[in-house]
Parts: sequence; C-alpha cells; structure tokens
Amino acid sequence: MSAPKLILSQSLRKELDAGFIGVFGLAPQRYFSAPGRTEIGGNHTDHQRGRVLAAAVDLDTVAAVRINGTDRIRILSEGYPMCEVDLSRLEPVAEEINTTPALVRGVAARFSQMGCPVRGFDAYCRSTVLPGSGLSSSAAFEVLMGTIVNGLFFDGKASQPEIAQIGQYAENVFFGKPCGLMDQMASAVGNLVTIDFFDKQRPVIRPVEVDFASFGHALCIIDTQASHADLTDEYAAIPNELKAVSGWFGKEVLTQVEEADFYAAIPQLRQSCGDRAVVRAIHFYQENARVPQQVEALETGDFDRFLSLIHQSGHSSYMYLQNVIPSGYQRHQDVALALALCEHLLQGRGASRVHGGGFAGTIQAFVPMDLLEDFRAGMDAVLGQGACHVLSIRPQGGVEMEIG
Repeated sequence: MSAPKLILSQSLRKELDAGFIGVFGLAPQRYFSAPGRTEIGGNHTDHQRGRVLAAAVDLDTVAAVRINGTDRIRILSEGYPMCEVDLSRLEPVAEEINTTPALVRGVAARFSQMGCPVRGFDAYCRSTVLPGSGLSSSAAFEVLMGTIVNGLFFDGKASQPEIAQIGQYAENVFFGKPCGLMDQMASAVGNLVTIDFFDKQRPVIRPVEVDFASFGHALCIIDTQASHADLTDEYAAIPNELKAVSGWFGKEVLTQVEEADFYAAIPQLRQSCGDRAVVRAIHFYQENARVPQQVEALETGDFDRFLSLIHQSGHSSYMYLQNVIPSGYQRHQDVALALALCEHLLQGRGASRVHGGGFAGTIQAFVPMDLLEDFRAGMDAVLGQGACHVLSIRPQGGVEMEIG
C-alpha cells in the first residue's frame, strides 16, 4: 500500500518562495521533502549487514527548487552559508571531507554513474531535523538531494531504496564517514519498517503496522544538547573494530560469521583484536537477534515484551557496545546523564535507550501517556526547554510535495 501524498501547505510554500526569491531572484518550480528517522531496534547493526527496526518521523528537511541552466548546484540552507558544487568535477575532493558540498557532489556523482544527466539547480532549504539531534539530519539531506535529482533529471527511475544507497555512497566515499544504510533507508522509504541488510544490493524491507499511542505510550526523542561534531573517530571505531573481528575469519561483516564460531574463537580474538572489539561483537549478535523479536512483539500486541526488549537493547549498547560515554570524557557525560534522568522519571515504567550513533545527540524513550507531561517537564528542566520531542511516524519517505 503506497503512502498518502504529502501536501505542501500554502503558508510553508509562501515562506519557501520568499526565501528562494530573496536568494536566487526567481520563483521556484518544485518542492521536495525528506524526513528524519528514528532507530527503534538495531543499534549499530546496519554496517554489519544486520537487521534494524526504524521509522521516518514527522520532522523533515524541505526544499524549494529550480533548474538553473548551468553546471552548478547551488543550495542555501537556512542558517548556513551558500553551498555551491561544480558538476564538472565529480570525484571526491579532499578539502570537502566532512562538509555539505561533499554530500551534494557524492549524490550527483553516483547518479551520473547510473546514467543520469545531472545538471545544475538552485535549492532553498529549511529543516526541522536539527543537526546533532540524533534524527539523522545528514541522511535526510542526502535523501532530499537524491529525491531532487531523481525527480528533475532521471524521471523518477531510481527507487527509494536506491536513493538510500546513493546517500550512503555519498557519505562513505565523499564525506568520509563509514556509516551503515539504516538512516538513509528509513528516511527514503518512510513509515515504520524492519530491514534486513544481509544482501547489500537487495535489502529486504517490510512494513510494520503499529500505533504506539494505541498502547498508551508516546515515542520521545530527548536531545542531550551535546554536539557529535567532533566525534567522528568514536563512531568510526565501532565498525572498524567489528570489521577487525570479521576479518579474522576472512569475512567482510559479522553477519557472515556464525555466532557459535565467534564465541569459540574469543581467546584468539582477544589477542588479535582486543577486548573492546570482542565485547562490541557480543552486542552485535545480541542486538541483531532482538530486532525480529521486537517486530513479533509489536505485531502480536505484546507491548510489555517490546518494552523489555527496548530496555535490553539500551543495556547492551551501554555495557557492551559502549557508545554512551566518549573515551576519556569525565566532566561531560551528557547521554549517560539523560539516561539516568529517564530512569528516574519513568519510575520503572516505559523504557529508554541510547539512540542512533550514540556518544552525543539523543536518547529515546517510550513514555506512558499519564507520565508524559511530567516526564517532558523533568527532562526540559535539566537539559533545556524543548529538549524532549514527542514524535509521530511519517508514512512518506523522500517525496516531491504537492501544492495544497
């Protein structure tokens, strides 16, 4: 069943038009949107070609767009300087690593490799997926760029999963971050889905029909107010260490290594890869097995079991994956503090866990409706007004918006 159309409100169109005209002088022609995402199950499993449970959310990045007749892409995102990319150069640029132009160039390059005649366009962007929010603003931006290029120059030939893969390519090869595919896939496809990435060319995507409110709980994302801008090495260490473990077996990723073989080889792996890599691999095997259990619990209406699995996921991420406190951090332990506050405010009900990459950004909580206002007030009192976001699942992934 296809997602409903995404209608652009007259008020948002007015604001986007005014911003676009103010920067580029002409009116835009078309409008596009890509949502942020929330990871519900499968913390750091995607880069090992494992399983995830993820959802698009009702926060998005939108763009007013016009083809400009040149070989340059120009993008003005509110609050940021102009990003300009020359399409005559579609290879990685060392000076652009960790920058927005790298993502734009990477998306354009991959479409060009696929036979798409990419040309220049102007875009004026606005986002409610704040950078560092843990809702994957970078993936939303990549999917937005892919959706724009696909719509303007490729007649929509790229599927939503292909657009996700294009975004991952841009982030891995041009931006320089060895991310998995979950963020882009959840943003591109939309809704609540479970994804098995074992076949990297053809991930298996299945919708999961659930309404958390029907179980008397709200899905909350809590912004710890800590930036993850300087933590790329911490994130990269996780897939790198897991790759070292799988590499010991002559395999690319841990999904290719039988769990029994891994446990049997732990004495040798400790010497070769180190204890932290081994413990992180233990997290992977446990977390990967939890995802189908979470899906089953939701689909059979066993929400208590689901909450128990969320709690187990959080415990495993904290204890074994170790993506809550950055190495050597003592004075600032924002995620750890936020998790402790959740436990205090939830009073033994609901569940909470580190969310996404970890180390900074956000945590996730399933909060009983009768506790929601006190929970939100308690989190905001410590972390700042507006730190606690109550989210809804968005049916649409990356799409061209229709004018209302």
